[in-house]
Amino acid sequence: MSLLGLCLLSGLDSPPARADFTFGEPVNLKTLIPFIDPVHECIDCFSSDGLEMYITSNRPGGSGDWDLWVLRRSSTDADWGPPENLGPNVNTSADDSVACISPDGLTLYWDSKRPGGFGYYDIYLSTRETKDDPWGPAVNLGPTINSSATDASAWVSPDNLELYFASYRTGGYGSADIYVAKRARATDLWGDAKNLGPTVNSPYTEQYVSLSTDGLLMFFCEPLGEPLRPGGYGGPDMWMARRANLSAPWQTPVNLGPVINAATNDFLPRMSPDGCTFHFMSGVSGDWSSYDNWAVPIIPVCDFNGDGQADGKDVLCLASHWGTDDPMCDIGPFAWGDGTVDLQDLIVLAEYLGKEVIDPALIAHWALDESEGSTANDSVSGEDAFVMGEPVWQPDGGMVGGALELDGIDDCVITSTGPNPAEGLFSIVAWIKCGTPGQVIISQPNGSDWLAVDDEGKLMTELNGSGKSAAPLLSQEIITDEQWHHIGLVWDGSRRMLGVDGVIVAEDTQEGAEIFGSGLYIGVGKDYTTGTYFSGLIDDVRIYNRVVSP
Repeated sequence: MSLLGLCLLSGLDSPPARADFTFGEPVNLKTLIPFIDPVHECIDCFSSDGLEMYITSNRPGGSGDWDLWVLRRSSTDADWGPPENLGPNVNTSADDSVACISPDGLTLYWDSKRPGGFGYYDIYLSTRETKDDPWGPAVNLGPTINSSATDASAWVSPDNLELYFASYRTGGYGSADIYVAKRARATDLWGDAKNLGPTVNSPYTEQYVSLSTDGLLMFFCEPLGEPLRPGGYGGPDMWMARRANLSAPWQTPVNLGPVINAATNDFLPRMSPDGCTFHFMSGVSGDWSSYDNWAVPIIPVCDFNGDGQADGKDVLCLASHWGTDDPMCDIGPFAWGDGTVDLQDLIVLAEYLGKEVIDPALIAHWALDESEGSTANDSVSGEDAFVMGEPVWQPDGGMVGGALELDGIDDCVITSTGPNPAEGLFSIVAWIKCGTPGQVIISQPNGSDWLAVDDEGKLMTELNGSGKSAAPLLSQEIITDEQWHHIGLVWDGSRRMLGVDGVIVAEDTQEGAEIFGSGLYIGVGKDYTTGTYFSGLIDDVRIYNRVVSP
């Protein structure tokens, strides 16, 4: 499953984001870690070596309310052992919950409602000399971090120099905001807490913050019973913000998409230390028996050119960006990259070579593999297209499976799905085999011809700026030679680019893009007129809300 319609690439006015990624199929943790009962507990954090898992639980045998417990294993390949209560140095008869362990494994942070604090909930810490020692007495972080309101869900950055947490204190942008305290050295005390500002925080509520192992991704979620951020999926959702490096500012948060967000309460986002698995909890408000802990694989996007395969063409694309910070090819060592295209990325790509890959930015895909009928199936959104006229299905005649043969007279395909260039990045790619100049391959109804053939048989586009005053973008690449060609139109927010068979054949800069608000025509021009109908074979039409490599 993919993050349908979710584009994680940043705008051109932001630092380069790292590569996109997708989620696999969520797995209920009941089948993986039977010790964990979602009615009584949830996952708080993992130690950096992956050998300890800290949970919040109110199972019998605790101190009277929610307590902190730990599960251990001998190696990352071994099964988890049973939960062990952290004991009276950490837990009290009050609520002690939501733990975070430091990167060196020697400091534990958590929330507590015990008496003697500064607010309703305060953040506490405990230390130990070695990983084999028990945790020492709890210490309140004091008024530098804690306020007279609730301060909770602390999380330490991988360099141990930043402490993130959520706070309901006054002076924020919403009900609860995310704050950060910093220090110069891991042995120093934490400095004053600073609000992350309106880029991350909103008029709504940000809770349960956590970071990825490299500190470049930040996750948070929304609470029950409070207004929700726009753009969600019906219930409290989980969100993510990126930064280019540990000293860069956080970028605008994005929703993590429908694979893990639903109409239920989806919360407590956590990532495994190796960056390969995402953990969260989900259930129906008011019904604790409905809650479950989930684990979902994190998968890099290795199909750079948008042909549905990870193959030699993607290797060549990666090689051409070697040593750069190209966000598309930066897929290692984690799925979201590290800022440089290098051996780490090649190693990740090699694991997927020869395989069909999932792309989270694929928003429509008409494979045109049908053998009969008047419907072209969209395998992504289910928005099937209507096949008009009497084109001939060619089940064995395409470049990727079957293809559709249009007669150039009255055959075409009408879709209800299409990108809006005014809203962000997009790419549209297809395989074609034709021999007639002056025809249109893909167009925007009553708008412009997006992919067309000029009178000399060369690829062109009329997609232009919001003022519609720009001339068509013309290439010098002839595509009417009765050979298969992989063609594409890419809009990256300021440039329009045409690609043919792995090469950019034309590009220019535009001021914005025209607004689009309906489906597409495949095989006829924007005005649905005689002379613009396409004659030839069309195969595997794909639309992405990201930039793909030509």
